[in-house]
Amino acid sequence: MHEGAVLAFDFGERRIGVAVGETLIGIAHPLETIDTLLNDERFARIAALIAEWKPAQLVVGLPVHADGTEHDMTRLAQRFANRLHGRFGLPVALVDERHTSLLAESLLAEAGLRGRKQKPVLDQVAAQAILQTWFEQD
Repeated sequence: MHEGAVLAFDFGERRIGVAVGETLIGIAHPLETIDTLLNDERFARIAALIAEWKPAQLVVGLPVHADGTEHDMTRLAQRFANRLHGRFGLPVALVDERHTSLLAESLLAEAGLRGRKQKPVLDQVAAQAILQTWFEQD
């Protein structure tokens, strides 16, 4: 594991949740949700986050069916991870995200956010859960 900051992404066709953490303490924090369909805008925002946080590692959630088989979003997330690596030259790890959305909803419910109130932050909390999973695996 590379020491330093880590940025994690919960990839979606419309929104990308982003979380940040530090390898020394292994705690993830929600950061923001990138909400645009335009790839140029997405990657411009990601470039700004990389410039700001100077991560040593990137992590992308890998969506799969409950039985672990791939589906269309699996391939889109893999392509996104490959593009991140190609554009920024940073190592990119893929993390099984099967249970992260449920975990994110649960964390938000515990914080008193339910239903529509969850929507603006759900993706970044899912990214937080993806990053926390990565920290706990390594």
